[in-house]
Amino acid sequence: MGKIHVTMTVNGTQVDGLVEPRLLLVHFIRENLQLTGTHIGCETSHCGACTVDLDGMSVKSCTVFAVQVDGANIMTIEGMANADGTLSALQEGFRMMHGLQCGFCTPGMIMRAHRLLKENPNPNEEEIRFGISGNLCRCTGYQNIVKAIQYAAAKLNGTEFKEAAE
Repeated sequence: MGKIHVTMTVNGTQVDGLVEPRLLLVHFIRENLQLTGTHIGCETSHCGACTVDLDGMSVKSCTVFAVQVDGANIMTIEGMANADGTLSALQEGFRMMHGLQCGFCTPGMIMRAHRLLKENPNPNEEEIRFGISGNLCRCTGYQNIVKAIQYAAAKLNGTEFKEAAE
């Protein structure tokens, strides 16, 4: 079977390419577009390192073919920064609350947290833990990831972040 032409919007920019029908979206993003922030982890949808925002939904890009997203709007971790180049509230939260160690899961975790906060702007700890449960982290124990998301929620809501007493 021959290559198929696809067009999509990635991080606000329209892109296109010729792709094999079996090319996964994660490979299109990394190899064709040279956006290497989206990580390849397990390639079985278990880890969530490849999570992107696809037409307003969190999607593990290792489970979607590039041809399936023809015409779609996609945001990767590279699209998370503010228009002036400063860190988004989530990126700042992960930095300030030490929500990363090795950093491998971080792009997917931030992308999932982005969609979580769009769906629930003020989640409690249980809702955050449930919301990111499809993304695995081998380093942090999730405590600081939860704090990072709480920090971002407070900032986005215009309130002061108050760390819970442990």
